[in-house]
Order: sequence, then structure tokens, then C-alpha cells
Amino acid sequence: MYKVIGPVKSRAMRVMWTLEEMGEPYEVIPAAPRSEEARRYNPSGKVPALVDGEAVLTDSLAIMTYLADKHGRLTAPAGTVARAHQDALTFWLVDEFDAILWTAAKHSFIFPEDKRVPAIKPALMEEFSASAEKLSERLTAPFLMGDEITLPDILAVHCLNWAMGAKFPRTDDKLFDYGKRLRERPAFQAAAAR
Repeated sequence: MYKVIGPVKSRAMRVMWTLEEMGEPYEVIPAAPRSEEARRYNPSGKVPALVDGEAVLTDSLAIMTYLADKHGRLTAPAGTVARAHQDALTFWLVDEFDAILWTAAKHSFIFPEDKRVPAIKPALMEEFSASAEKLSERLTAPFLMGDEITLPDILAVHCLNWAMGAKFPRTDDKLFDYGKRLRERPAFQAAAAR
């Protein structure tokens, strides 16, 4: 059985949701970021980490990709054009969604107060809104890559949820409804209840 290290209100949620979509059993160790317990699995104290037997893996997207490749679910096969398109979208989401939200979080509560630059947040919100508009234009099927949920959907919706919690401006109706529909999935609900 897998062990997911990190609380549900962190990037560990992405890993939990991935495992729920796959129907794979897992245990959650809700270690807080930078806690002693988190450092047992990742010397940096960052979460999530995944324990698979003797292996300890870190970084939510690396873990999600590992699980998807290992179980042949939620992803196009490695070495295919479809996978290259999927990876391109995943990397775009990391740059245009995740990195913006992470920067806002650092300047809100992670950095020591004397290192925070609160004036940066309006620019980050504007940049996120522009990226959300581009993602909405790209959403032409039930899911980002077509008719089936894939890793980019999990990443995108996690970031959309994070943006709402961080009080970023609301996205357009299409993207908002997409996020709402994916949050209604039984796998999301099961992961969120952990």
C-alpha cells in the first residue's frame, strides 16, 4: 500500500486524487510542511512525498507521473505524440498556474514578514487571470486532453481551487463549471475527505 505524506490542504491532494481516480489503496500521513515528520521523508520538509515499498518519491507532479506510468492510467503512453502534448500542457500549467499561486503564497504567509512583497499580488492575480482565459479557450472537450480525465486535469483543478482559496478573481463560467464538475467526481470527494 502506498503512503502519501502531507495534509489534504497541500499539493498532497493532487497525489491523493490521482490514487483515488486509479482505485489504488493508500494511507495518509498528514505531516505538515517543514515538520520533523515531513523531513523524515524529504530532507527539505516539503510535501508531498510518496512511499512505495523502499522508494520515497518527492514532488507532486513527479509522483503523479510515476503513478500514471506505473498503472497505465490518467496519461497517454510515454514516447507518443499524445504524451508530448499532455506534457506540454502540464508544464504550461506549472509555469502559468502553479508558479503564480506559489509566488503569491510565499509573499502572503511563507516568507518571513520582512521578505514579503505584498504589492506583487495584484500583478500575480492579473497574470493568473490571463492564463485562466487561455486555458478556458483550450477547453473544447469534457477534459483538457479530450474525453478522459488525465493528469493535467488534476493539476488544473487543484490550482483553480487554490486560486479560489487565495481570493484570486473568479474565472469565466466555462472554466468555473469545469472545475466544479471535476470537484463533484467521487474520486475528488474521497480524496478531499481524507
